Amino acid sequence: MDLSEPYAAVCPTLEGPVLEVLARTTRPLTGREVARLSRRGSERGVRLVLARLVSHGLASVQQAGSASMFVLNRDHVAAGIVEGLMRLRAHLIERIRQEVAGWQIQPLHASSFGSAARGDGHTDSDVDLLIVRPDAVAEEDSRWREQLHLLAENVQRWSGNHASLHELSLVRLRAAVRRKEPIIASLREQSITLAGADFAELTSSRRWKASAA
Repeated sequence: MDLSEPYAAVCPTLEGPVLEVLARTTRPLTGREVARLSRRGSERGVRLVLARLVSHGLASVQQAGSASMFVLNRDHVAAGIVEGLMRLRAHLIERIRQEVAGWQIQPLHASSFGSAARGDGHTDSDVDLLIVRPDAVAEEDSRWREQLHLLAENVQRWSGNHASLHELSLVRLRAAVRRKEPIIASLREQSITLAGADFAELTSSRRWKASAA
């Protein structure tokens, strides 16, 4: 799945970015505005797409002086499908969150980071996941490893993207924070929490002092 434009798996033509623009707002837009916001194709190509969408009733058009203003017709039977396509990355994140919520051994923290969290990856991009293992759980615990294995398999089946699981114990995570490894700043700024404490809270010095007391 193209993590920057997940809808391209189903709608790879110019209709995809045009529908994405229309789905993001309820404000009527001119053809020129749609072309600028879609960042794909020519203005003429976008206007042809808009005309097709209007002919199918999926977009509505109204005149404002000499300008034609377009808006997604949310009463159309296909509007829900369009909106669902535009939320595919969020659906993927939610599936992962639900999968982890069902684990027998819960992580101290799980989050998505990298291109999947930012929404700028492509079909060959990994889905990067950080999993923090409780220190009381052995790294080779069979139940723990089976959870990770199934998660990686499911992510690939759900999206077509390889799941890159970055598993750390809390001790190793704290060591990485002390070393100021580059990935730590990325996780603090861009990660999406899937389970457990937020990353910033988990790695705060105040929390560490409290747990050591």
